[in-house]
Amino acid sequence: MNQDLILLPLFAMFLLTFCIGLLMLKLRFKAVKVDGLNPGYFLLNKGAKLPDYLAKVTNHYANLFEFPVLFYVAGLILYAGHKVDGLYLVFTWAFVVARCIHAYIHTTYNTIVHRRRAFLSSTLILFCIWTRIFIQVISGLI
Repeated sequence: MNQDLILLPLFAMFLLTFCIGLLMLKLRFKAVKVDGLNPGYFLLNKGAKLPDYLAKVTNHYANLFEFPVLFYVAGLILYAGHKVDGLYLVFTWAFVVARCIHAYIHTTYNTIVHRRRAFLSSTLILFCIWTRIFIQVISGLI
């Protein structure tokens, strides 16, 4: 199996993070220009109430630097350990899809029940990845 294939879902997560960052930047300009948010707010991110449309995208952007970090670490462990196989590729792409769905829900209509399902799906997938890595480690396969 080509080990480099594991890098594609990692790049896809980077692209998702980058796109959410660009969306956040666009919405920051809108909040200042249209809604009158004081640009000084962004010095320390305090002193004003963000419009809801910006708050949810800002929160989601921050979220992409929390839980998904474990995804990147797992991907790099698999890549460095030459353990990439078809099942890991399915898991990693499924994680990316679940996170894209989560991002769409969180940054658009933001229904908590739908968002929770997407989040929990990605959590379960990541748990499966890490469990399999752990089993391989304790089995002496990595």
